[in-house]
Amino acid sequence: MSSCDGPVIVDTNVLIAGLPTINGPGTLAPILAGMLDGSIGFVVSDALLSEYRAVLGRPALLARLRLTPADVDALVDELSRTGIAVQPVPAAPAPDPGDQFLWELLAACPEAKLLTRDELLRRKGRMRKRVIRPEAFVAPATTRPPP
Repeated sequence: MSSCDGPVIVDTNVLIAGLPTINGPGTLAPILAGMLDGSIGFVVSDALLSEYRAVLGRPALLARLRLTPADVDALVDELSRTGIAVQPVPAAPAPDPGDQFLWELLAACPEAKLLTRDELLRRKGRMRKRVIRPEAFVAPATTRPPP
């Protein structure tokens, strides 16, 4: 397992918003692209990768995203290769018990920020100052002047 040095933790709702849909490109496509090309350092754990796989594998979501189960497996496998694998550590209770694994990743990586659209995680809990909206993460990159 690698150590963390300022990467992000990408919640499943952000990953989904980065994928193209039947209506066009995902609104957070730059985050997913950066995860895949290595320009964004991000943290993964077995629990997070399992959630990616389970949620993306839901039939309604597969249809909306025009993905097959094999596509989901390939994407999650690639994210497991490009991400920084971290062993979670015990943490204070998350505002949503279903997201405890994210809190444990934050505890394991003191420099990491959690990117999520989950308002409960952003408003409550001891680590809320380390939880940011993904749009705020993407915005600085899109407003920088060219080199």
